[in-house]
Amino acid sequence: MKRFRLIYSDKYDLNPGEHVFPAIKYKLIRRRLLETGFAGEEDFDSPEPAPDDDMLLVHDRGWLQRLKNGTLSYEEVIRLEIPYSRQMVQAFFHAAGGTRLAGESALRDGVGFNIGGGFHHAFPGHGEGFCAIHDVAVAIRSMQRDKRIVRAMVIDCDVHHGNGTAAIFAADESVSTISLHQYNNYPNEKPPSSIDIHLADGTGDAEYLAKLADVCRVAIPGFRPDIVFYIAGADPYMEDQLGGLALTMEGLKQRDRIVLESSLKLKIPVAITLAGGYAMRTEDTVTIHCNTAEAARETLADAPLSEQLAD
Repeated sequence: MKRFRLIYSDKYDLNPGEHVFPAIKYKLIRRRLLETGFAGEEDFDSPEPAPDDDMLLVHDRGWLQRLKNGTLSYEEVIRLEIPYSRQMVQAFFHAAGGTRLAGESALRDGVGFNIGGGFHHAFPGHGEGFCAIHDVAVAIRSMQRDKRIVRAMVIDCDVHHGNGTAAIFAADESVSTISLHQYNNYPNEKPPSSIDIHLADGTGDAEYLAKLADVCRVAIPGFRPDIVFYIAGADPYMEDQLGGLALTMEGLKQRDRIVLESSLKLKIPVAITLAGGYAMRTEDTVTIHCNTAEAARETLADAPLSEQLAD
């Protein structure tokens, strides 16, 4: 069986200070995976920051320049909702490089896992909701340019609608976007994805998993992407501060298995990014993200799926 690679950089820390976004989670996830014996140092790859040529496939030159030069307007910082710092900009550029690396790992091994990324609220010319750079879009566009892939699918299971993803890929027949999210939650404006599953407040495991299984059963074989980018937010969890769904930890792990199994059985590789997670206890968010890594390894370990991907 091929191992999937874990993509991580110490530079992923967004440096938000006292903030609801627990940027320390990236370091804690890596530490947990090492301490439990799930992974060794040799299983981690460190990304380079995404180059400007890749960034410009998605983002406006002016937005990139204002980010790098520290000349964001007051309104732009307020809309971004995290304090500006050079370290923050560095984190987003490295996350984009990491998601591209996870995509390459997925094409090679079946699954690639970025311990970061999933910043699905970023738009070409501005940031929103803790997201300045849309790493998944940058990875998809750069892989298309390099003829690594033609068609991509984004399956977004963060509690919040993937508004940036939907806007960037609107009317693009080469990219299918699926967002499964709490309807009465951020963002207020939700541009249409290819498929939107609007969930009511308090939706729990049974309904969530049934709807996800239904959409994966139809959409993935119907579109037949060359790769799936899975945005595996931890914030549908029942004790999340910014979410209003009611999934359990086991329900979230089953969610991961549904996405992975639905893709891998069709020989479609999966690149995973982590997106949001704001549990009252940061260790719960870390556990949910580590469970996603476990689900990926367990699914990839299934002999028939691994043999198919090796063909």
